[in-house]
Amino acid sequence: MSLSDIPDFDPKISIDREDAVNLLLASIAQEELGLAHIISAEGEKIKVGLEKMDCIDELLALNRSVEQILRNIIKKEMLLLFKLSDVLELIELNGEYKGKEHY
Repeated sequence: MSLSDIPDFDPKISIDREDAVNLLLASIAQEELGLAHIISAEGEKIKVGLEKMDCIDELLALNRSVEQILRNIIKKEMLLLFKLSDVLELIELNGEYKGKEHY
């Protein structure tokens, strides 16, 4: 088996520290938006389940499923909080955005 030839390229990506911080903040916001969509979908799942399920066992299974998803979302939220804290620390350490409020 022969190896494929990988072209030799040198991408020149030029972003400054402020751009990097903004990209990190945007990535956090995108992840939060994704989690919000998942939470909304879980709410819809509960709504449909309450309308269509007759058996208590089915409702309990639905509850366990939603609970597990929400537990995973909470874990992800904690990681995003750590990421945000790191970004804010980076901003403070480098004296960026002086005079501007950040949360």
